[in-house]
Amino acid sequence: MRRSVHVIISGRVQGVGFRAFVVDEAQALGLDGWVRNRRDGTVEVVFAGDEQEIQHILMELHAGPPASAVTDVRTGPYEAPLPKGFSALPTA
Repeated sequence: MRRSVHVIISGRVQGVGFRAFVVDEAQALGLDGWVRNRRDGTVEVVFAGDEQEIQHILMELHAGPPASAVTDVRTGPYEAPLPKGFSALPTA
């Protein structure tokens, strides 16, 4: 079953390669969506894919890349259509 998820990650998640980490993980899993830094210091991610891949990447987000320190991962549904592929967007 395919679903879309909106995620906000808090902690030391900017300036540590978090977006590149997410892009690599998402592309390896074949997910669609995007990742971007937010001006409030969080990272925002939207994924679309099969439930198994979504659960896998959510576990990876809790760990993050080696230089990160994730303190919170909030998830919710995402209803808007997403283009194929996964990319990093500019800060919002």
